[in-house]
Amino acid sequence: MLVTASDDFCISCFVSQKRCYAAARRIDALTEPLGGLKPATAAPLTPQNVQVSKLPNGLVIASLENNSPLSSVGVFVKAGSRYETMENQGVTHVLRLAANLTTKGASAFKLCRSLEAVGGSLSVTSSREAMVYSADCLRKDIDSLLEFLVSVTTTQEFRPWEVHELTTRVKIDKALAEQCPQISVVETLHAAAYKSGLSNSLYCPDYMVGRVSSEQLHSFVEDTFTSSRMALVGLGVKHSVLRQVGEGLLSARSGSGAPVAQSLYRGGELRLHNNDDLVHALIASEGGVMGTAEANAFTVLQRILGAGPHVKRGSGLSSKLNQGIAKATAKPFDEPSEGGVPDVFGDV
Repeated sequence: MLVTASDDFCISCFVSQKRCYAAARRIDALTEPLGGLKPATAAPLTPQNVQVSKLPNGLVIASLENNSPLSSVGVFVKAGSRYETMENQGVTHVLRLAANLTTKGASAFKLCRSLEAVGGSLSVTSSREAMVYSADCLRKDIDSLLEFLVSVTTTQEFRPWEVHELTTRVKIDKALAEQCPQISVVETLHAAAYKSGLSNSLYCPDYMVGRVSSEQLHSFVEDTFTSSRMALVGLGVKHSVLRQVGEGLLSARSGSGAPVAQSLYRGGELRLHNNDDLVHALIASEGGVMGTAEANAFTVLQRILGAGPHVKRGSGLSSKLNQGIAKATAKPFDEPSEGGVPDVFGDV
C-alpha cells in the first residue's frame, strides 16, 4: 500500500477529529437532570396469593403472580425411577438426557436456537418420584416458552439415532456420580431399604448402557406422562395463562396411566469398600406417611437429632448426633446440613 504525505495528513486529521468528537461527548454530565421530562409514575402492584386448581382431566395447576419481570414454569410428572420395571431399567436416566432431542414441533437445533433467541433456559431434573421440566424467561416471552415446554413433554419423537448418541452422555453421568461418595451412599441406602420401586437407581445400570431403545422410551412416556400424573406450576405468570395451556396443549395426555406397585420397606445393610480416608455412613428407618400423626412425630425426632438450621463450623450442642459422636471418638467429623449421619475422618 502506497501512502503519500497528503494521505498521512488526511489520516491525522481524521484521528484528531475523532478524538475531538469523543471529547465532546464527555462534556455533558450524566448527573444533571434532563429538562422537560417527568418521571413516570407506575401504578402500585397488588400482591397475589397462590392459586391452585384441578382440571377435569386431572391436571393440577398452581401459580403465584409476583409481578416479576421473569417468569418460571415447571411441569412435574410422576415418572421417576421408581416406576421403572426390570425390563426398562435406566429409562428415566436416558429420558432426562433426551429433553433437548427432536420433537414433532421442532428439531433439536430449533429448540436450542429458539431458547437462545428469547434468552430462556430449559432444564430437566429427576428423582425417584418425579421428573421435572423447568423453564425460565422474560415475562414477554412466556407464550413462546410454554410452547416449547409442552413440546418437550408431550410430543417427543425419540429418533433411534439420536437416542443412540446419548450413550456417551450416560457414561459421563455415571462416571461423575461414581466420583461423588455422597451420591453413592444414598444410592446404596435405597438399594438396602427396598427391594423394588424405590430401590431403582437414578442412573442407568451398567448392563443397560446403550441398550435403552426408542420403543422403551415411547412406552414409558405413554404409561406415565398423563394429565392425572402431571402438575403445571408457574411463578410470575397469570393463572389463566396456565389454565389455557392445561386445557389445550396438555389435554392430549389424558388418563390415569399405568398402575403403580407399592414399594415396601425391608431394611438391611450394604457396605462399599474403598481406599478413601473419609467414611460416609447413613442410618435410616421407615418413616410415616406425610400428613399423619406418625409423620409429625418423625419431624420432631429429626429436630432433636439435629436436622434444621445448621451453622457451619458451629458447636452444634443441641444435636444429639453431635453429642453422641463426640463421646464415641475424638476424631474430626462433619454433620451435613440436611441432618444426615455425620461423616467421620479416619478409621472407624
